[in-house]
Amino acid sequence: MNIFRLILQAEPAFLTIFYYFILMVLILWILSTAIKVVREYERGVIFRLGRFAGAKGPGLFFIIPMADRFVKIDLRVVAFDIPKQRVITKDNVSVDVDAAVYYRVFDPAKAVIQVENYLQATNLLAQTTLRDILGQVELDELLTKREKLSKRIGEILDTYTDPWGIKVTTVAIKDVSIDETMLRAIAKQAEAEREKRSRIIIAEGEFIAAEKIVAAAKRYLENPYAIRLREFQTLTDIAREKNMVVVTTTGETVDVAKIASMVEALKKEKKGK
Repeated sequence: MNIFRLILQAEPAFLTIFYYFILMVLILWILSTAIKVVREYERGVIFRLGRFAGAKGPGLFFIIPMADRFVKIDLRVVAFDIPKQRVITKDNVSVDVDAAVYYRVFDPAKAVIQVENYLQATNLLAQTTLRDILGQVELDELLTKREKLSKRIGEILDTYTDPWGIKVTTVAIKDVSIDETMLRAIAKQAEAEREKRSRIIIAEGEFIAAEKIVAAAKRYLENPYAIRLREFQTLTDIAREKNMVVVTTTGETVDVAKIASMVEALKKEKKGK
């Protein structure tokens, strides 16, 4: 009370200075609350007396103090980890799945008006969608078609979050953890699969060899002397082993001159090539 008495009893010049000081403080306070600045990657959502008044930014803009409420929204891509989820696949195998979600806000007004906390809502929705989708596939598909499943989960999430003004850009399944017992079973399955492939390859080789032998037999039938030359070649190969005696018998008459002429013709043909 003594201070107010002193102010009232003071000189008029002092009172004028005091009033100007109070006015400047009031103006500075109004300006500090009315002037807002948002960065290039941000937008300001304004509510005037509780009603949506628009989204402003980037840069400098003004709001009405006491009447406007200002909410700042980041438009950059945000990434968050989905907590490890225990998923039971279609073939009743329990796996632990780690994933990450990348999203961005494309409509700041919807992100504020349509959902209370868009980050928490997107996270919970991603967990539920991940369990639902992976529970509809078998373990082999989960391990081999991870990229396809990630794309499918991302499309479903984007459908749900679009009314919230949120665009889900990517969902990445980072890791799939399997129980040790199941790992041993998968190793046995892989071993059996490789054994199956090896047997198929051997059988295909035998089939191709049989086809070649049949073709060779047809060629030998067309020229009987060729089979005799082949017989002599085989005997020559066997004779290289000096510790054995080869005895051969044949009831056919061998025309040596014809065979010799065929050999000479084959030699000339090779030299010509």
